[in-house]
Amino acid sequence: MNKNSKCIPIVFEGEAPLIQPVDLDSFREHNRHKSKSLINKTMTEEEAIDRFVKDGDYLGFELYGTVRCPVSLTRALVRSGKKDFRVAGQGVYELDLLFARDMVREIDFTYIGLEVYGVSQLLRRRVESGSVTNIVEWSNACLTWRFKAASMGVPFVPTRCMLGTDTLRKSSAKVIECPFTGKKVALLPALVLDVGFIHVNRADIHGNCQIDGISGFAFEMARACKHLIISTEQIVKTEEIREHPDRTIIPYYLVDAVVHAPYGSWPGEMNGLYERDETHYKMFIEKQQSPDATDEYMKEWVLDIPDHKSLIEKIGTQRLKEISLKEVLL
Repeated sequence: MNKNSKCIPIVFEGEAPLIQPVDLDSFREHNRHKSKSLINKTMTEEEAIDRFVKDGDYLGFELYGTVRCPVSLTRALVRSGKKDFRVAGQGVYELDLLFARDMVREIDFTYIGLEVYGVSQLLRRRVESGSVTNIVEWSNACLTWRFKAASMGVPFVPTRCMLGTDTLRKSSAKVIECPFTGKKVALLPALVLDVGFIHVNRADIHGNCQIDGISGFAFEMARACKHLIISTEQIVKTEEIREHPDRTIIPYYLVDAVVHAPYGSWPGEMNGLYERDETHYKMFIEKQQSPDATDEYMKEWVLDIPDHKSLIEKIGTQRLKEISLKEVLL
């Protein structure tokens, strides 16, 4: 180091331990070996989970509340019996399914709850029992920027977000004095997932994906995963994807698996296609108030249903028609 150079001191550190060490070189090396060929990547939920997910993986679920929630993939993950996951992202219905089966050990999260229905009782029970051992807090923007850092290949991004908040204190961020302004800046560590799950409106067999309406943090997270599993409402021809290249926010070379899952976000909603099944959602919230009722729900609606096609048959054509949108609202 040059004798005239100066180190930038860390003036504050969040108290939560970092769940995943920043190792961008291995992430870059992993991506070098990903196929760039236009191959058929379609498979079932069960095949994708079996092939790309293992015990202890760091998983990410991309959604916006209950919009585009990758629920068909989550159910298959629950049925797989795999366990001891670390998870990142928002969490509503899909993470509650994992909590119900005690599959999560550490959480990098921005929000886990039931929106207008309050706090998740499943999360509360797992935290109070100690089965979830580490909770690290971030704002929505900061988690997205952590994915952004990974996609850019840089170990952190600087921001003034979270400064002066308890969220910063409960995070793994560090604060420095900016060498240009002398003001405090928070450094957000890059976040690389072992496996990411994203539900989209349409995709081709190669993995080119399009999302209608709000895209959440799909763009950033898709570029921060070692493996990316896509579920999609429709599988369309590549020619149709190419007609609107501006909508293709996830290109094929990022994707490892494409799963055809009509109503794959149910009981959540899908922009332009169907609304949230409020009746079922309320029933789930009532069931999670007690462990026994939760187990009953999981048995009936997840564990005893072998695949997504069987779930659709159980829901029934009439109910699916009732929640399908009469007009496109984006």
